[in-house]
Amino acid sequence: MALDGSYDQSLSRRAMKAELLDAETELRLAYAWRDERCEKSLHRLITAYMRLAISMAAKFKRYGAPMNDLIQEASLGLMKAADKFDPDRGVRFSTYAVWWIKASIQDYVMRNWSMVRTGSTSSQKSLFFNMRRVQARLEREAASSGENLDRHQLRQMIASEVGVPLHDVEMMEGRLSGSDYSLNATQSVEDEGREWIDTLEDDSEQAAETVENRHDTDCLRDWLVAALSALNDREQFIVRERKLREEPRTLESLGNELGLSKERVRQLEAAAFGKMRKSLEGQSREVHHFFA
Repeated sequence: MALDGSYDQSLSRRAMKAELLDAETELRLAYAWRDERCEKSLHRLITAYMRLAISMAAKFKRYGAPMNDLIQEASLGLMKAADKFDPDRGVRFSTYAVWWIKASIQDYVMRNWSMVRTGSTSSQKSLFFNMRRVQARLEREAASSGENLDRHQLRQMIASEVGVPLHDVEMMEGRLSGSDYSLNATQSVEDEGREWIDTLEDDSEQAAETVENRHDTDCLRDWLVAALSALNDREQFIVRERKLREEPRTLESLGNELGLSKERVRQLEAAAFGKMRKSLEGQSREVHHFFA
């Protein structure tokens, strides 16, 4: 496959020369891959249906993505289909693979349409791929009947036609009509013009907030240390292992180490947290979420 973005048509020619599988052969290959993980059977199944993947990829060229990239995504969808296909369901593999191929291509197109995420829900995906077509049809029908639709009426009709909320139509219309611009672009044509990024508000922590947060963190640490030191050795061990480790241990593993049942460890943990709550109640309510 070409790596410079140009379309390698030899791939299509090879796909068109691949064998056509009858239902019995397709089923045998699917069973061999599912039950025996036979890679030769998988390769034969994938190769036979690459023409389907390429054909579906070609339908999305109008979205501006390189054909090679579309074919690659279609191939990934085809491989996912092969991996998840259940031959016991009595459905032809090609019928099952169509959904996975289309989903893979659509996800790729939406990810690369704009630097801003276009959407990922089913309604947003349906809008992205159907809104322009539905809008054009509605405008033709309105024109043929002598109607004059304003933008709001048209959006409402699109929402009803596609089966999505009106605000989704408004949002998608704005995203599809705009383009990506660099924040480093100047606001004017002058050489010394201010860049757009200079107009963004700095949302980083200010010095005063940093000092306050550090003070609060230090106080919280002191309160927790004091509350923890009020526990006996076994209770401290349980709290540390259950709450202060990056990967908290299970009640069962602690029980095995301490020679206790899982339920008894849970009771000791609850009792330890109860003691710590009492110690912290007089200090601050901010730490209560630690024991939630």
